[in-house]
Amino acid sequence: MTRQAVAKHLVILEKVNLVTTIRHGREKLHYLNPVPIHQIGERWIKKFERGKLAALSELKRQLEKREE
Repeated sequence: MTRQAVAKHLVILEKVNLVTTIRHGREKLHYLNPVPIHQIGERWIKKFERGKLAALSELKRQLEKREE
């Protein structure tokens, strides 16, 4: 990958706030921004988590009903 291609990708990631940059003189340091990455992960996980939690809750309810 060329340096210019990397620079273009970093600009895009910076615009969508996935990468934070800090300038030190002529250097430009890039850091991952964990907050939006975490939020994206949470949205995806919660989508699949609801069904599993509902199933576990139903299983618990049925097992408690058997004990009575």
